[in-house]
Amino acid sequence: MSINPKIVWLTGLSGSGKTTLSNTIKIKLLKKNKYKILLIDGDIFRKKKDNKNKFTKKEIIQNNLRIIKYIKQVIKVYDFIIVSVISPLKITRQKAKNLFGEKYYEIYVKCKLKTLVKRDTKGLYSLAKKKIIKNLIGFNSKIKYEMTNYNKLVVNTSKHSINYCSNAIVKHILK
Repeated sequence: MSINPKIVWLTGLSGSGKTTLSNTIKIKLLKKNKYKILLIDGDIFRKKKDNKNKFTKKEIIQNNLRIIKYIKQVIKVYDFIIVSVISPLKITRQKAKNLFGEKYYEIYVKCKLKTLVKRDTKGLYSLAKKKIIKNLIGFNSKIKYEMTNYNKLVVNTSKHSINYCSNAIVKHILK
């Protein structure tokens, strides 16, 4: 049972590096200690809950609330729960922050749209350009990414390497 579990919530647009950072953070934390770590990837979580391709505002909120509910169920088992999910709506991130308090660390993974389109790690931006995907958040969706006003760590993967960003995150959460 973890005495002081931490939720590290990585948020940002598709392709910004959330999943890569999650995996890198996990490796860095395990090198420091035998922490018990759970990774929750938004894409995988959504598929398990059979919410494929439903990106309405209501579905996004429901998916994020399911993640929060799941964290509540397992939080005592882990030292770190690292979540990588777009979570564009501040209402759900605010709910997680209110619920988990000082255990909650929000990390905004910032990346220029030009860089995201160039990277296109999942091919989503290409599909959105061809209008095959009509709801890619931050590109051609009615749903815009909403920034929160409270203090959070911002890492910029357009300007900095995954190593640099992950080191900043690890330093921030181990304070």
